[in-house]
Amino acid sequence: MKNTTRSLLKSQRFHLHWAWVILTVCFCDLLINYSGRLGYTLIFPEMIRSIGLRRVDGGTIYNAYLLTYIAFSPLTGWLSDRFGVRRVILVCLIVLGIGLGFMGTAHSLGSACLFYGIAGLGATGMWTPVLALVQRWFAPQRRGLALGILSASYGLGFAVLGGIFPWFQAVWGWRTLWMTLAASALGFMFVNAVMIRETPESCGCRPWGAGSSFNDFPETTSEISTNGTGPRWFRTRRFWLIGCSYFAVSFGVYGITTFMVDYARMQVGLPVEKASFLATLHGIGQMIGVLMLMPMSDLLGRRRMIIVSNACLTVSLIGILIWGGVQPLLYFLIALVGVSFGVTFPLYGACAGDYFERRQIGTVIGAWTPFYGCGAVLTHWVTGILCDVSGAYDRAFLINALMAACGLVLMWMVPKKRPRG
Repeated sequence: MKNTTRSLLKSQRFHLHWAWVILTVCFCDLLINYSGRLGYTLIFPEMIRSIGLRRVDGGTIYNAYLLTYIAFSPLTGWLSDRFGVRRVILVCLIVLGIGLGFMGTAHSLGSACLFYGIAGLGATGMWTPVLALVQRWFAPQRRGLALGILSASYGLGFAVLGGIFPWFQAVWGWRTLWMTLAASALGFMFVNAVMIRETPESCGCRPWGAGSSFNDFPETTSEISTNGTGPRWFRTRRFWLIGCSYFAVSFGVYGITTFMVDYARMQVGLPVEKASFLATLHGIGQMIGVLMLMPMSDLLGRRRMIIVSNACLTVSLIGILIWGGVQPLLYFLIALVGVSFGVTFPLYGACAGDYFERRQIGTVIGAWTPFYGCGAVLTHWVTGILCDVSGAYDRAFLINALMAACGLVLMWMVPKKRPRG
């Protein structure tokens, strides 16, 4: 199969660069993975009512996923750089499918946490390795375009789930939805096994968009070398500023995204169909954001576009606090949150390719993942507890807005120029 792929790549009659095959497969990987992750936003209100749990318990279930994701993402990033992304993705798709499938059998807080934690372990191979793989196949000046297309996947999945969930829930129930997502993950494993190739060089070609003098990043970059105390990139001000900004923005964006459907049903008083439509609008906003802002980041820089995105998120959260009870404005502001949500993760991930050596991309993204994960974990507990205690989401959403503003300030402090060797 490998020789067949190489002959296709070299054939004059085969005009499609294999980078686009890689991007298509990775697009579907993320579509499946994020349907299982973001779909929880739609499922959990009905799920906790069916099992008899509180909102903070709903946040705890999501945190079981995220804590596993945080704990193993750095290892997954290192394994991807050490043993190859193909092996990691295949194993993680199996684990993801098992976890999502058992979520359909959950009958208690403990079992739901266990099964979603297994899904979180599988999800570690559905972001860091995938992002690293796509960046290897596209030249630096084309990565924004590639990551923008890639990141439209989870917005598409969220939008579609938001549209079909009320019908699916009424006909089949939330348990069947989990099992359907599991079957998708396990089935697509075979496509990955056939189509994924580690690097352009292994197929005898250059990254798409690379010129004849292509040199992605010098192997002698001082940020990567070590002096016995660990990699230098880990000890740079730039690495920690980006990581802390990632933490703050994750806190802000997940606080509203996870609880927005329950907020619309419980506090605003919308019926389930109109509340679920928020997910569709959020997903559409994600697709608009990644398809517009990611290509623009190739021209204007990742740092500048992250600042724009974080400012958009801060304004949106403040707007929801003030006008959340007005349905048309709530719809618009949630779509605006979706714009920021969609570009946050690929933009921060692309910073690894901008600032560090290509062979270290997976490791750096993995090292940033705990910042993102800790922000998401903390906001689920804070938001859930504050809502259970006060009976409203206002205090929690105010904290989310303040954290988004902190992420904006921290990213503003990141130096503009990347270091050269």
